[in-house]
Amino acid sequence: MSQRPEVIRALVTSSTLGFTAGYVDTVGFIALFGLFTAHVTGNFVLIGSEVAHPSHGVLIKLLAFAAFVVAVAVSRLLALSAECRGPRLQRLLLLLQCALLAACVLCGWRAQPIVDASAPWVLATGVAGAAAMGVQNAAARLAFSDLAPTTVMTGNVTQLVLDLVDLLRGGATDAGLRGRIHKFFWPVFAFACGALCGALVFVRASFWALALPLVMLAGLALAPPPR
Repeated sequence: MSQRPEVIRALVTSSTLGFTAGYVDTVGFIALFGLFTAHVTGNFVLIGSEVAHPSHGVLIKLLAFAAFVVAVAVSRLLALSAECRGPRLQRLLLLLQCALLAACVLCGWRAQPIVDASAPWVLATGVAGAAAMGVQNAAARLAFSDLAPTTVMTGNVTQLVLDLVDLLRGGATDAGLRGRIHKFFWPVFAFACGALCGALVFVRASFWALALPLVMLAGLALAPPPR
């Protein structure tokens, strides 16, 4: 029973972060000319497609990649600080992500209407969004390494399918197998829900739609640390 609060906290954290990644990635893709913010490797494919079909969306993807890299590097430097470990590091990285996501909202509002991928405020919006998700990607390794990945779902889905096959083949008595299915299922489910909600809310609220994951992240960051 003593471990139950930790299990619930891990479930809430992984689900919140998964929902945020799906939500922000979808909003960025819809609003910013196909930009992926949560998993920037997808932008490599889009940049490559520009070679075959040149358009005006390359610069924002290149800058977003650079912003992602810088955000990961900054997160690493924070983690290397002697005073920053455990829950303190988790809170610091979540607050940094909140600040960058808030900047993305404000830049997106200022950029309206978004019709030119190379407009300065549009570029700033993409940079801030990619930086916010760069922090989340880094935090997954630096501060939340006990959780399943919450930004790129390919590995999660692969592991989930493998485990489900093993379960159906008679591994039901394996507690570790069931625990791993539980661990990987909820971030995938939350990511999918976030993607759907992000699309629906963006249609009605434009970049103010990002207020929802922003509030969720802030709640996660300000929650009392585990005892």
